[in-house]
Amino acid sequence: MMGIANASSPEVFVLLGFSARPSLEPILFIIALGFYVVSILDNGIIILVSCIDVHLHTPMYFFLANLSFLDISFTTSIVPQFLVNLWGPQKTISSVGCMVQFYISHWLGATECVLLAVMSYDRYVAICRPLHYTVIMHPQLCLSLAFASWLGGLTTSIVGSTLTMLLPLCGNNRIDHFFCEMPLIMQLACVDTSLNEVEMYVASFIFVVLPLGLILVSYGHIAWAVMKIRSAEGRRKAFNTCSSHVAVVILFYGSIIFMYLQPAKSNSHEQGKFIALFYTVVTPMLNPLIYTLRNKDVKKALRHIASENCCGFAGSLGHIRDVSNL
Repeated sequence: MMGIANASSPEVFVLLGFSARPSLEPILFIIALGFYVVSILDNGIIILVSCIDVHLHTPMYFFLANLSFLDISFTTSIVPQFLVNLWGPQKTISSVGCMVQFYISHWLGATECVLLAVMSYDRYVAICRPLHYTVIMHPQLCLSLAFASWLGGLTTSIVGSTLTMLLPLCGNNRIDHFFCEMPLIMQLACVDTSLNEVEMYVASFIFVVLPLGLILVSYGHIAWAVMKIRSAEGRRKAFNTCSSHVAVVILFYGSIIFMYLQPAKSNSHEQGKFIALFYTVVTPMLNPLIYTLRNKDVKKALRHIASENCCGFAGSLGHIRDVSNL
């Protein structure tokens, strides 16, 4: 089977992307580059602050740092190649590059679904069982949940992507998208893909539907607990604790649901490209902004680090002046 797949698979793939709208490509290049740079900086700052500030060494920020690292990895697996194809006349990607792209994007997409469910469980424990929070969410459990998220995503990616890679494509190499996505590779196959489709549906149920169900159950319990809080101040604090995570979940799952529930028409496929552009370029940039803008702890940590650096820089200048005066 491997020999058949290798013999009939093209050496390069053509990513059509937005080539049907050449006047739009320079605009998309500038937008995508800007969002990519901001995304790397924002998520990098979240990771740095979560590691440096001891006040942020909590389960919530541990999982947030994981999410930021995931966002950096996900957008980096897609955007640089997208920028290259937008900039030049060649819209190609090597077969190895395409394979790496859909392995990594599949892995990180599945991981994010599970990780968001884990983060919702963390918020459930924080609000519904606050007195037992430190006992339940101990470091070993947090590490185990994060490891399970990454390992689960990797496992489904290895299975699904390998089955896709083994499909003979009979020379078909034109992908009507701006990155290599597993369902689109399956459409190029010249054999029956029933097994691949079954695997994809099962994996989607396990890694998309079940985590979403767990998120809804967690927030159902949280909503019930918040309704029981008598003081308006208490309800406000509980809402602020969860609002950032809820916004991220809505962005992530909203894009997925809107994309995959569209009718199978050519114009809806074009809309799907823009939705995919949103969750590959815009969402990774928005996630850290959402957590930073609505989170006093992160703002305080950023100010603390900035003030320390400023004081250290001022002290260094003062020391240099003293030495020069001597």
